[in-house]
Amino acid sequence: MIPLTLNLIQGSVQISFSPEAAKNLQQEISTLVESLKSAASKVGERGLKPKPQPAMEYRHTGDVFLEVFCNPNIYPSPFAAKVLLTIRDERIRLTSEGELTQLIEDINQYLEQSGNI
Repeated sequence: MIPLTLNLIQGSVQISFSPEAAKNLQQEISTLVESLKSAASKVGERGLKPKPQPAMEYRHTGDVFLEVFCNPNIYPSPFAAKVLLTIRDERIRLTSEGELTQLIEDINQYLEQSGNI
């Protein structure tokens, strides 16, 4: 199994991750992007306040624990959105911010490399 490389705003981290978990994360991100698009499309409509969208809270427990969090209500578009990443195991805990578009690219590249696209 090849490691998943997550490119952060400053630096990167590699974690052990399965293609199945990557596909699940990809589906969660797809739902998040739709929420972001929906909120962005309503902003321009007169007199309508966008309906609050639920936050994305993805958690995966394997060799390492990975949590991805994003509140779609605070970003004007998917291209501006940031995610909070927490990666930990029994020896280390890393919490950092990343760009949603970069996370999407990292997952797609991982799935392509592992032959699961």
